[in-house]
Amino acid sequence: MARKKRIAPEINAGSMADVAFLLLIFFLVTTTMDTNSGMMRQLPPIPPKDQIQEEIKVIQRNVFVVLINRADQLLVNGSRMEVSELRDKTKEFFTNPTDNPKLSEKKMKEIEFFGTVDVSKGVVSLQNDRGTTYDKYIAVQNELVAAINELRNEASKQKFGKLFDDLDSKQQDAVQKYYPLAISEAEPKTYKK
Repeated sequence: MARKKRIAPEINAGSMADVAFLLLIFFLVTTTMDTNSGMMRQLPPIPPKDQIQEEIKVIQRNVFVVLINRADQLLVNGSRMEVSELRDKTKEFFTNPTDNPKLSEKKMKEIEFFGTVDVSKGVVSLQNDRGTTYDKYIAVQNELVAAINELRNEASKQKFGKLFDDLDSKQQDAVQKYYPLAISEAEPKTYKK
């Protein structure tokens, strides 16, 4: 007696494709993308070819020199420092509360909402070795920017009673003139031991 072949019932795969498509759409719609990543930096414009280079005299006390070597160690104004100390030292450099002759000078400046105030002439000069790790570079950058942001928040709270981010654009411009983001980055170099 010959056996009959069993024929498996066909499964309608069309509805499964519809379900898979709906799941795909669901995940695409509900997934959020983080768009606020990276650092806000703007390169200076290219100078005209006929521009004459002027020698600028820099007073050493107005430059907060931050060097990062290939071993990820910090040298700040000639002294070794940990990243955890950098924020407070940067704030002290810009504010110079005791008029220390080794910290930045101040100049009187008229700023809307603040009147005539002492503004730091200080600039942070950041330079790293080509062997510096990216993590250390970002950690140092974050501390320097955080120091300026904290100074801006302190000035905003004192003058307007709210944080810098909660101010309107004119108030933010005034606070930015009081505490500008004065960070100069030099091209990475390879230092000999």
